[in-house]
Amino acid sequence: MIIMSVDLGKARTGVAVSDSGESFAFPKEVITEYNTEKLINKIAACAEKYSAEMIVVGLPKNMDGSLGFRAEECTEIAEKIKAASQKEVVLWDERCTTLSAHTALNYTDTRGKKRKEIIDAVAAVIILEDYLAFRKNSKSNPADFDL
Repeated sequence: MIIMSVDLGKARTGVAVSDSGESFAFPKEVITEYNTEKLINKIAACAEKYSAEMIVVGLPKNMDGSLGFRAEECTEIAEKIKAASQKEVVLWDERCTTLSAHTALNYTDTRGKKRKEIIDAVAAVIILEDYLAFRKNSKSNPADFDL
């Protein structure tokens, strides 16, 4: 199954997609959009473009595991993505993914404008890799996290 992940941001949203064997995650694009409704439609279009059967949306929990204002916003957006795309949508804990993305880009010495352009897609890759590992290694049913 091809799974797409999104790292929602206020201005930029990263998109990553898995291979059909759910073994690898690839950065695909960064959507720059401030209007939430337009963003939702662009994400749904990406799901069609990449033939995704499921969409994983990063859920920005607080470090103590609680849900703050931004997590509530992301939950609402995820529900709208589900309606617009007609795909299964899963919320996935994204704590520290942007920090991990910065670390990964430090290893590749990616700096400046290039770094700003791809950081959100790299964060989406990390979210998707975490989710794919869960699907592969967990005896839990991933559908337990569906919207």
